[in-house]
Amino acid sequence: MNYALFLGCTVPVRGMNYELSARKVAERLGIKLIDINEFSCCGFPMKAVDYETAMLMSARNLALAEKEGLNIVVLCSACGSTLTEINKHLKEDEELREFVNKKLDINYNGTIDVKHFSRVLYEEIGIQRIKDFIIEPLKGFKFAPHYGCHYLKPSEAFEHFDNPEDPVSLHKLIEVTGAEAIDYTTLKNCCGGGILGIEENVALRMSGKKWKELVNMGIDGLISHCPFCSVMYEGNQKKIEKIENIEIGIPVFYYPQILGLALGIGANELGFDLNRIKPKNFLEKLEGLKEKV
Repeated sequence: MNYALFLGCTVPVRGMNYELSARKVAERLGIKLIDINEFSCCGFPMKAVDYETAMLMSARNLALAEKEGLNIVVLCSACGSTLTEINKHLKEDEELREFVNKKLDINYNGTIDVKHFSRVLYEEIGIQRIKDFIIEPLKGFKFAPHYGCHYLKPSEAFEHFDNPEDPVSLHKLIEVTGAEAIDYTTLKNCCGGGILGIEENVALRMSGKKWKELVNMGIDGLISHCPFCSVMYEGNQKKIEKIENIEIGIPVFYYPQILGLALGIGANELGFDLNRIKPKNFLEKLEGLKEKV
């Protein structure tokens, strides 16, 4: 199972632990992630300002993967949403595709697909097969899933593989590790990252609303699968504590990090030392449970 790995702009700079853990998990599950050095920005930052430019940026990346005969797997949900939506438009509109190809130095014929890494795990590998690989289940741990806005929307582009109004895929992916995935009222809330550069206080309060609910629920961590959601809930956690006058101190994990642990991969190999909210208590609890087995 081969995919072109699309890292985007944020992961290599602010989510190295996400990339590291995803590569380790992919290797363990038999997914080959292939790097295409010519990949560039997906175009997401330009969509609201200049859609044509964003479309050309996405189309070029799609064409590069198509040239290698590879479907694309993304780690960033915003990259996934942008590439998937524009790919759908280009596949369905031959005239638009011809217009784009005239602008590019490489043609795109609409023959590839784009999927988020979590979706590849959920659909292509499947819960049952992942279960067969679990050797150190995370029993006794409780996590709050955070889906984010762009993982499932626009749902038409994602072929309705999960319901954005009642999502289950990340819950099931957490539960296959042996851990509990909780439901909570702010589950579907936006992290606020989209307006961080415009209205920082508003963005922080958007994230703060979720933390104010979760802080007393006894969770071992928040599970993210989007680098910018993690920037909000982890990288800005201290700012949120100050603006909301609360103490949080809850680690934020990328999903492949906890799956990797359950697959028997060591915490150091999964980039836990790169987590900004240091998961000291989590790792001590993990070691304590191992000693009891």
